[in-house]
Amino acid sequence: MRWRRNALPAALPAALAAALSVLPSGRRNGYAHGGPTAVTEDSLSGAGGTAPAPDRPEPPSTGRSGERGAHAAGTGRPDAASDRGADRGAPRQRLRAWAELLRVSALFSVPGDALAGAAAVGRRPGRGTALAIGASLCLYEAGMALNDWADRDEDAVDRPHRPIPSGRVSPAAALGAAGALTAAGLALAARAGRPALTVATGLAATVWAYDLHLKHTKAGPAAMAAARSLDLLLGATATATGVRAPGGGSSPDNVAAAARRGLPACLPALPAALVLGAHTYGVTAVSRHETQGGSTGTPLAVLATTTALVAAVLRESWGRVPGLPGTTRPDADADVSVDAHPITVARRLDAGPLGKVTDPARLLAITLTGAYLRTAGPPLLHAALNPSPPLTQRAVGGGIRAMIPLQAALAARAGAPGTALAVMGLVPLARSLARKVSLT
Repeated sequence: MRWRRNALPAALPAALAAALSVLPSGRRNGYAHGGPTAVTEDSLSGAGGTAPAPDRPEPPSTGRSGERGAHAAGTGRPDAASDRGADRGAPRQRLRAWAELLRVSALFSVPGDALAGAAAVGRRPGRGTALAIGASLCLYEAGMALNDWADRDEDAVDRPHRPIPSGRVSPAAALGAAGALTAAGLALAARAGRPALTVATGLAATVWAYDLHLKHTKAGPAAMAAARSLDLLLGATATATGVRAPGGGSSPDNVAAAARRGLPACLPALPAALVLGAHTYGVTAVSRHETQGGSTGTPLAVLATTTALVAAVLRESWGRVPGLPGTTRPDADADVSVDAHPITVARRLDAGPLGKVTDPARLLAITLTGAYLRTAGPPLLHAALNPSPPLTQRAVGGGIRAMIPLQAALAARAGAPGTALAVMGLVPLARSLARKVSLT
């Protein structure tokens, strides 16, 4: 009896070891692959060492001999199922990495440029407008890919979770995508005519100059503002010069008239382009502090600029530029008609500093301008009161989102309420996608 009492404590460790040997090898004590030492340090993916980095193979099993074979064969084992799930999820992870690289949630701020440009020259959107939108989207995404390629070393320190420093997208692939998207954008612009191609070439050159050099200089915000202004002028030029005959074919007289006018056809859109460029300048100036924070004066100055832009959109008139909706052009190109409804509405909008507040078109312009101020203003004020990186990034995101109501307000101001409402229809889509992919 005494022998049994002494032998029982000695037998307990052996029995416990035997029991542990039959447990699945996937998780013990809450850790994968046998212990906490198997959890890899993951400074690049931003996971803080709690998960393997994307596309990084898991460490091999360190169990007893025979466990590897059981783990590989392991039908029904948890680890085998997770491996199959990871294989199926690999394309989805790559797609998400590219979505983050290209910041697809910001794409909805692009079509409104061309639509506002079309409204500014007094025309309904047409084939040229659609080609301008396609070219703008390609050039915008080219700039996004090139931006991350140029900033890959800086992002490795400040934002290691970005696709390139985390290893989810290679630098060569990002640079190749930037080049291919630029070529596609220029090809689409060429389909809209030579004047549109000229504007698109200037836009592409501005984008590449900004990403490769100007962004780190004092000229950075001005270069980005010029790019956004050129984008609106691209839509105006492609719409004004891409004239189609009523039957759907090309009219030689109209095409010849458009070619003679060339780039001057987009001059009526210049005031709207300057307003959009000024807003972009402010957003870019704030974004220069989004990783470090610490700037109070910049958000305050941009907030004042935003208020001034609201007043500019709502003021009585931008002046009578030949070709602006609401004016007549007694020139040789009078056969190229301007839509009747923009002329009528634009004249009513010029009735006074605020126009007739009972006018539905004027009410729409005021409402959209208020939506612009409501979207851009509060985040800027918060960033000024507390210039931390999160609030600064939120101000940048608010500025990007505010471009859509600003574009809609410019279209309404030009006398195209239908176009303005179509632009505002992009807001729910942009908001939904922004929840999944960050704007900055």
